[in-house]
Amino acid sequence: MTRIIAGALRGRRLTVPRGSDIRPTTDRMRERLFSMLQHDRYPPLAGAGVVDLFAGTGALGLEALSRGAAWVTFVDNAPGALSCLRENISALNAGDRCKVLRTDARHIGTTETAADIIFMDPPYRQGLIPPTLSRLSAGGWLYDGSLVVAELASDEDMTVPMGWTLLDDRSQGAQRIMFLKPDGDGD
Repeated sequence: MTRIIAGALRGRRLTVPRGSDIRPTTDRMRERLFSMLQHDRYPPLAGAGVVDLFAGTGALGLEALSRGAAWVTFVDNAPGALSCLRENISALNAGDRCKVLRTDARHIGTTETAADIIFMDPPYRQGLIPPTLSRLSAGGWLYDGSLVVAELASDEDMTVPMGWTLLDDRSQGAQRIMFLKPDGDGD
């Protein structure tokens, strides 16, 4: 069972399709991730603009909304994931603060509004994080203070691309999260 852990929507269940096509971030890892986001060195979640790439069920973005994010743009291209995502947004009455884009995150278009926090949970071991980071930079999705939280398999090897700084790297079970920021904010 996947549920919202904290905030205004705490305890609400999320629909997760059967099968292995969608692998939501575990409740335990989400709890750890959002606890880490409370640190002063990260953008505040209250009032934040959030993007949830490879959104699947939308668990990360919906958790952010529950905890005070102003808006979330969800990005996925799998029909089953999009159906599940829209069902979860509707069940939580969150449609007025959500936008859903049907596209491959590696080819996401441009935006006029950069996000404060971007969650990226691509399929494991497919090398999707570096090209997606590059596209986010090129498409205006980031500013110097943006934070990208990327999830990958705990045993997955990934070199941080040029132009990015690794702020934190934590593993828990089969999951690993990396906190990254674009270079250039003077820290």
